[in-house]
Amino acid sequence: MKIPYSKPSITKLEIEYVNDAVSNGWGDHCYDYIEKFQTEFAKYLGVKFCVATSSCTGALHLGLAALGIKTGDEVIVPNTTWIASVNPVLYLGATPIFVDISSKDWCLDPELIEEKITHKTRAIIVTHLYGNTAEVIRMKSIAEKYNLYLIEDAAEALGAKINGQPVGTFGHMAVFSFHGTKMVTTGEGGMVVTNDSEMHDRILQLNNHGRSASQHKQFWSESMGYKYKISNIQAALGLAQLHRIEHLIKRKREIFFEYLSRLSSLNIEMNKEKSNCIFSFWMPTIQFNQYGMNSSDLFKSLYDLGINARHVFWPVTQFPFIAKQVNTPISFNFSKKALNLPSFHDITEQEIDYITESIKSLIT
Repeated sequence: MKIPYSKPSITKLEIEYVNDAVSNGWGDHCYDYIEKFQTEFAKYLGVKFCVATSSCTGALHLGLAALGIKTGDEVIVPNTTWIASVNPVLYLGATPIFVDISSKDWCLDPELIEEKITHKTRAIIVTHLYGNTAEVIRMKSIAEKYNLYLIEDAAEALGAKINGQPVGTFGHMAVFSFHGTKMVTTGEGGMVVTNDSEMHDRILQLNNHGRSASQHKQFWSESMGYKYKISNIQAALGLAQLHRIEHLIKRKREIFFEYLSRLSSLNIEMNKEKSNCIFSFWMPTIQFNQYGMNSSDLFKSLYDLGINARHVFWPVTQFPFIAKQVNTPISFNFSKKALNLPSFHDITEQEIDYITESIKSLIT
C-alpha cells in the first residue's frame, strides 16, 4: 500500500475544458479562459479584481511590488509558514520580521504583533495555515491603527470563511495558490485579489513587463516589470475546478471529520474550527504534544508503512539563508510535534482506517 498525502480531483469537466483550450484557445481566443477564470473567481470571493498568475509566490511578489514595498521597509510575517510567504519580501529588499504563531489556530498571533511594529514597518502578512482561519479581523484593526497594509496569504485556505465572509477579502490584498496539492489546482498557479482599482492597474502593468494598458505603442515598456502570467490552458483547468468548488470543499471537510472521529481516543489536537468560522481543512493536522515521538520520527515510521504524510512547516528562521535568533516557542514546538495527514479527495474509508490505526500504534 502506498498512500499519497495529496493529489487533485480531476473529472470529465476538467478534461473537457482543457481539451477546448488546447484545441481552440489560440489567436484571438488565447485569453478567453484566463478572463473567465478571473471573473468567476472574483464573483466567488465577492471582490472587484483578480489577476491570475503562474504561482502564488509570483502573485505575492506582484502585490508587494504594487504596494511599493522596498529596501529599508519591514514586513511582519509568521515564523510558521511556507517560505513562499517570505521570499517575495526578500526579493524586494525588505526585511521580514518574524512573529510567533498562536497555539489556538497555528496562525500569526495578533497578541504579539504590536510589539514588533517600528517606524519602518509597512505591512503585515498573515497566513491562513492549512485551511484554518487567522484572527484577521483583529489584525485589520492593528493595521488600521498603525497605517499598515494587511496582506492575506490565503494560499491554503480557499473556501474558509469568517462570519460568512471568505478569507482573502479582509485585507488590502490577498493571494491564493493553485498548486497541484491545493483545493483548486491549475497544476501550478496563483491569484492576487484586491478591491483597489489603482493597485489592480499597477499589478497588471508590473505583470506585463512594465507595459501600461493605456500605452498603444507596441512592445513599449514604461518601467521595469515581471512576467508571472498564467496560461490559457492552466486557466481552463482552474475554471473547471472552480465550477466544482463546493463539492471539493465539502469533501475536504468530510475527510477531516472522519479523521477527528477515529483519532478522538488519543490525547492530540487537530485543526480547531472556531465558532464563527468555517475551515476548509486543506490539510488535516495532528499535534501530539503529550507523546514522546517527534514529527520527523513519526513521518519516517508512517512512510515505512506506505503512508506519505507531510511534515509541517519548519520555522522560517531556521533556514540557513535567514538564520535569525527569534523567540517563537510555539512555532518551534509545532514543527517538532505536528504532521499533516493524507487528504486527497478520493481517499477511501479503508485508507483512513489504516492511517489512523497506524498512528495509534506508533505514538501510544
